[in-house]
Amino acid sequence: MASIKLANPLHYPLAALAGGLVLVVGVRFLRVPNMVILPVAMLTTVGGAAFLAGSQSDVSSKQNPVLERELQAIQQQALKLKQQAEGLRSEAADVLTASHQIELLGAVEYACDRTTELPQKIDDLSQRLSGSDSLLSVRELQQQLAKVEKKQANSSGAAQQQWNRLAQSLNRNIQLAQQGDDARQAQVISLSTLILDAAGVLQQLQNKLRTANLESNSEAMELRSLSEEFTRYQENVDLLLS
Repeated sequence: MASIKLANPLHYPLAALAGGLVLVVGVRFLRVPNMVILPVAMLTTVGGAAFLAGSQSDVSSKQNPVLERELQAIQQQALKLKQQAEGLRSEAADVLTASHQIELLGAVEYACDRTTELPQKIDDLSQRLSGSDSLLSVRELQQQLAKVEKKQANSSGAAQQQWNRLAQSLNRNIQLAQQGDDARQAQVISLSTLILDAAGVLQQLQNKLRTANLESNSEAMELRSLSEEFTRYQENVDLLLS
């Protein structure tokens, strides 16, 4: 027996409409007491949203099973990155305890905190990209590229290289969309690459935290630099998710 997946009714207007109709008909025409009809209307809304979510997922799998697998893979990557970040945040709080290390601790914690909403953002993306009628438009991709090019122009060094790689990826996806191809899978692969790169930087940050002489200004600066690099990767991810 297939399990029922709960879904946010706000993402499914038809389910909310059905619940509203049940409420109106029950109160105005059938004269059902509020304490009875309200739970029925809520169950109708929540149940309808779950049904639509399940149906949408089934249809999406049949229409593009490769895309569905890619989305599931990056959801797992996002969950793993979140867990790693939570572990690093805890380690940093235990190690960076001196008063002159507060600012460094804040930089590490900020970088780690950025990952907490990533799994939910990936789930929202999966909903948005589901179905054959949800192809990415050239306009959407060009808007993302414009934001990247602006960031690229205002950066230098390693940050500029990161933005340059993302711009190249978006340009490839735009070409796909202009040719009438489905750019969703390419976009998801770009996102997967960014998350894996971010995980690599996070591992470097954790290794450095464990081995660095934290009283050394130069090594503390390396920790800050890795924290900033990790944050930039998350900015790239957020841009692709926008």
